[in-house]
Amino acid sequence: MREEFLVSLLESVKLGTISVEEAVEKLKILPYENLFHTRIDHHRELRKGLPEVIYGEGKTLEQLRDIIGAMGKKGENVLVTRVYPEVAQSLKESFPEGQYFEHARCFMIKKDHRIEGKGLVLVVSAGTSDIYVAEEAYVTSVFFGNETERLYDVGVSGVHRLFQNLDLLKKARVIIVVAGMEGALPSIVAGIVASPVIAVPTSVGYGASFSGLAALLAMLNSCSTVAVFNIDNGFGAAYFATLINRL
Repeated sequence: MREEFLVSLLESVKLGTISVEEAVEKLKILPYENLFHTRIDHHRELRKGLPEVIYGEGKTLEQLRDIIGAMGKKGENVLVTRVYPEVAQSLKESFPEGQYFEHARCFMIKKDHRIEGKGLVLVVSAGTSDIYVAEEAYVTSVFFGNETERLYDVGVSGVHRLFQNLDLLKKARVIIVVAGMEGALPSIVAGIVASPVIAVPTSVGYGASFSGLAALLAMLNSCSTVAVFNIDNGFGAAYFATLINRL
């Protein structure tokens, strides 16, 4: 529920174009709607400025359909993360207006494309193998109304590729840096820009990377100042970047 919906509703009551009883019916979903398997927080966008996002992994197809349908009835934008192709195909049949981003593993229904951030969010990946996490961050950032760009495969093994894009790096208001292996790229980026850098370790790497733990610990021990999110959490990084970008 967007703030403008609530303002419009109250204006309608004030003008007498809608009854108090009708307004109460529309507000009954506050603070949440109980689907029994899920309690949808329709109030979140009004409260926080960002809508609830559905974590798709672990939910049945029927549950996802119920949740998306309920949010759609309220005119809300919908983002489902961690959706695999076979599930996405079924969701697309039920909600043809939806869009599936295979590399990001995200299913989106977005009714408006307003830019609400104050600057550019730049998503950077160290390697091509990190792109699935970077794409989750990219799609989430776009969903939340940020001007968003990508800069991929500029890791430390060929760091000249990064320095050739200094103008883009310095243009960004917030930078999300996604890296596996030894996780060094966020430190380098944070050392050459003035904007906030959000680091996301990925589970990409050989045995001693311990499924992203090595990159996570390296980022937490960065000699540059970076904010660090959990392993493979592109969504969380984009959410936090959005909060920064709206300040």
